[in-house]
Amino acid sequence: MTRFLALAALTLAGSTSAAEWDPVATELLKAEKTGFGGLCGVAVDHATGDVLIDLSDRGLFRSTDQGKTWAKLGPVVKGRTEWPGCLLFDPTGKSKRLLMALVYGAPVGLSGDGGETWAAMDAKSSHVDWAVADWAEMKFVLALKHESGGLLLASHDGGKTFAELGKGYGPAWVFDGQAAVAAEARSKDRPKPRLLRTADGGKTWDPVGEHTATALPKWRDGTLYWLVEGALLATTDQGKTWARRSDLKEGQYGPVFGRDEKHLLVLTRTGIVESTDGGATWGAPILLPRELKGTSPLTWLEYDPRGDVIYVMKMGSDLFRLVRK
Repeated sequence: MTRFLALAALTLAGSTSAAEWDPVATELLKAEKTGFGGLCGVAVDHATGDVLIDLSDRGLFRSTDQGKTWAKLGPVVKGRTEWPGCLLFDPTGKSKRLLMALVYGAPVGLSGDGGETWAAMDAKSSHVDWAVADWAEMKFVLALKHESGGLLLASHDGGKTFAELGKGYGPAWVFDGQAAVAAEARSKDRPKPRLLRTADGGKTWDPVGEHTATALPKWRDGTLYWLVEGALLATTDQGKTWARRSDLKEGQYGPVFGRDEKHLLVLTRTGIVESTDGGATWGAPILLPRELKGTSPLTWLEYDPRGDVIYVMKMGSDLFRLVRK
């Protein structure tokens, strides 16, 4: 079986075996006295190829040379970016904004200069799994409280104040000052969760599909993509309707976008799968580094389209780099 997977991975152009991944944060992790979780997040500025990583209780570090060297970026920040996607560059590409949500630490942070300086939102946004916002005006913000029964928080003043919208929620996305989508969390009482949509800033929610979301949605050029159990969905009308782009087994995180809107990478339990046709078809899995010892909900995936470099990590691991050029 192992030989079969290795051969299958090599059938995808640019794919590789786990042996060709390189750890690139080893010395930094040795030098920094991190809190619990160690390396806990990664994000790539797709415009420059710069790599940002978050170290628990130490804050952000940046590399401008694909992980060969690292420099401290911004202030020391208490807490850790636990859930994949909670360290997010502006996906519209229209600003240098960076949004960061932390557990066991500081409130949600917003940077307007790529991480150099930060403004903190209200203390009520401390200890949240993720935060999403209207990137045009940064007024409507949603955040999910950590280990609080899926408690969803909402702000309409850029994070100065937050109100509780109720429990039982999962991942979400904000389109503008009023429209957003959120997933219901699966539970004993709700074995078949739904995707919900609001057009009034979270006052009311309407069901728009019966799916179990597995990750935060991802935005690219007017389309929102959402990994759900067994499939990749997409919407071009702010979540009113959803199209099934493809069946996709055991998708855990993504899609992470590549050279254009049709180039997608998704983390699955068997490895990283890649599409060059917008998710209609997928190549064989790229095997993950053996040192990761499989995946978990806290496994992150990123990609540098300028250098054709894939990055992967799991909370507490090293950062692994795969250069494909």
